[in-house]
Amino acid sequence: MQRVQYLKDIERHFKVHSVCALLGPRQVGKTTLAKMYLDAHPKESVYFFDLENPLDLARLENPMLALSLISSALIVIDEIQRLPELFPILRVLADDTSKKRKFLILGSASRDLIHQSSETLAGRIGYIELMPFSLKEAAYSEILWIRGGFPRAYLATDDDESYLWRQSYITTFLERDIPNLGFKIPPQQMRRFWLMLVHYHGQIFNASELGRSLGVSSHTVRKYLDILAGTFMIRILSPWFENLSKRQVKSPKIYFHDSGILHALLGIQNDAELMIHAKLGSFWEGFAVEEIIREMHATPEECYFWASQSGAELDLLIIKNGKRLGFECKYTDRPKTTLSMHIAIQDLKLDHLYVIFPGNITFPLSDKITASGLQVISKLFT
Repeated sequence: MQRVQYLKDIERHFKVHSVCALLGPRQVGKTTLAKMYLDAHPKESVYFFDLENPLDLARLENPMLALSLISSALIVIDEIQRLPELFPILRVLADDTSKKRKFLILGSASRDLIHQSSETLAGRIGYIELMPFSLKEAAYSEILWIRGGFPRAYLATDDDESYLWRQSYITTFLERDIPNLGFKIPPQQMRRFWLMLVHYHGQIFNASELGRSLGVSSHTVRKYLDILAGTFMIRILSPWFENLSKRQVKSPKIYFHDSGILHALLGIQNDAELMIHAKLGSFWEGFAVEEIIREMHATPEECYFWASQSGAELDLLIIKNGKRLGFECKYTDRPKTTLSMHIAIQDLKLDHLYVIFPGNITFPLSDKITASGLQVISKLFT
């Protein structure tokens, strides 16, 4: 599948920076996308280093010498998180304007985990987050919801093959990927924590409660959560404080980025099993929240949820381009307004509120409230 927008984003970043970082979870298609981008360049001007390949690691035994000998080329370094000591070297090479080098670096951890990149390459690097397929890219929304958007899960021959791939992905992630990032956490412990998070999907995160269940401190639980967020498995949605004098919920909500991974952890293999699950509504809410954020190209700093101690709440608040937009995600075929929505409009001074539901039509519910099917949300912002 051609992910055209991401290819355009790479080109756009290279017009400003000499280093472009393509970050995203493992197996999301970063290497494939990079090779698509390389297809437009002469082979003699491209150098590719895969840091999971022992031969390429040997080629970079002396990275400053090896890379400084290359000029007027596009240099791709895959799995950059395996060799973080490269970042200071890249800074020196990026500042050498006598040799027209461009660096495309690929990583399976966020800029927060690869903290050296933001520190040493500030002003020289642009970031792109490559995530699993979205509704805009995928043809079948039901399949995307069940299987998730990882290419090999979504494009599998059938649900059984997709489920088997995701179970294998989870095991490899726990047993190899997390240790490779330098975290010494027993895979069984992290699996238990991850399974517990399933029940917090779309809910307020309670570190103390999870800590008691795991037999660890709340500080350790927050560390585990940061690791899963930094490896693109979990989205942490911060609460919005509109009026500090009123009592409001202060802990974050969490969502699984990919619905397919969530379903695999729960043992849900197909549509029939999903439809009878007790938490069907919260599963769909998370799927919709992720699609809305990606459709609006909203950064984490622009996305919040809101909840008051009196019970009024809003699933998603996006503050972007001078506007405040609210979103309520409901798994229903009859969306309607509620008192909580009107309170949110008034207290948060929303420009508009959207009720997102499964479907492909849009219609007004009131002057400031619109019901929109998830499949047509792109029409709301064009």
